[in-house]
Amino acid sequence: MIKWLKKIFFISLALGIICFLGSLWANVHVKSHAEKKMFDKTSKIPKNRVGLVLGTSKYMVGGGINGYFKHRMDAAYQLYKNKKVDRLIVSGDNHKKGYNEPQQMKDYLVDLGVKEDHIYLDYAGFRTFDSMIRAKEIFGQDTLTIISQKFHNERALFICESVGVEAVAYNAKMPYFTKRMRIREYLAKCKAVLDIYLLRTKPKFLGEKIEIR
Repeated sequence: MIKWLKKIFFISLALGIICFLGSLWANVHVKSHAEKKMFDKTSKIPKNRVGLVLGTSKYMVGGGINGYFKHRMDAAYQLYKNKKVDRLIVSGDNHKKGYNEPQQMKDYLVDLGVKEDHIYLDYAGFRTFDSMIRAKEIFGQDTLTIISQKFHNERALFICESVGVEAVAYNAKMPYFTKRMRIREYLAKCKAVLDIYLLRTKPKFLGEKIEIR
């Protein structure tokens, strides 16, 4: 009995070490793909015709506007205003009635000064992986400017490179970054590596192609 317990202990320990080292490698690997493709200033970022704004809820759970949402929209507008992008895809979650991230994003951008017909809505951007694949497969983009916060852009750029999209990213301001969010992003980067290299994950929805004019 004791021998079996020892075997179980050492096997569990070995598996734990492998998982820990694997997760470290995954995070370093994802960040290394994005290192030289992220920009903090509009003057430095190269121009692409289309920018992709990654979605998040406009409002916080306790009320008030979500800082992540606001800074992403402001960043997208700055790129548009400075002619670093000509068109914008707003990609987000629209999985239930009354919750429509893409429409919220579009409305906010129009209020800032983006022309309505320069904005394209992706209603099936349920997660970052889906948004990036759909940018290529549905919206026909092989080059792209991604707009989100830095930690998010790292993951998006890795996915883009893995599916043959040449992308750069503009880092929107970070309102805060809690410990819980750090853990979540750490695990999300691990999941991105698994999706690309092992699971061969597909987006939840594809559908008809949309031409960006």
